Amino acid sequence: MRSKILSIVALFILGACNSINYKPESLDKNKPVYTSRGGYTLRPAVKKLMKERGYNIKIGKIKNTNTIFETGSFESEISEIPVNAQYLLRVSESRETFRPIWCVFNGFWWWRFYVSIVDQHNGDEILTWTGRGCANSTLRKMDKILDKLEIKEKNE
Repeated sequence: MRSKILSIVALFILGACNSINYKPESLDKNKPVYTSRGGYTLRPAVKKLMKERGYNIKIGKIKNTNTIFETGSFESEISEIPVNAQYLLRVSESRETFRPIWCVFNGFWWWRFYVSIVDQHNGDEILTWTGRGCANSTLRKMDKILDKLEIKEKNE
């Protein structure tokens, strides 16, 4: 009995690694999705997954700005998203951690992240996802979330 209780508690702890809120059938696959460039490994992986699913991923125009601080020069980039952009994808991530034992069958990399998709035309945030997890299982979850987000074509 005690082992069953411990197993249930362990499942709840592992299940609490992600917080996902989304609006089903609110993402039009035929409209461009704008995002920023680069990232550690999660952001490029999400962009690649979405491209493979047929999304038109666009990178906003980059403007370079140089800001001088007392300690020296700091260069930063600002992404300029077009006004007519339908969707904006944001992926915030911490540097990935190599977890060869914990993630041995799931891609070896451990991610901590925040993913958001916003419909710029009506201001709705159609996906908020805060989580952590192994690389492959996180991408499988993203794939399932996209299945639920996409507007289904009606067969007439």
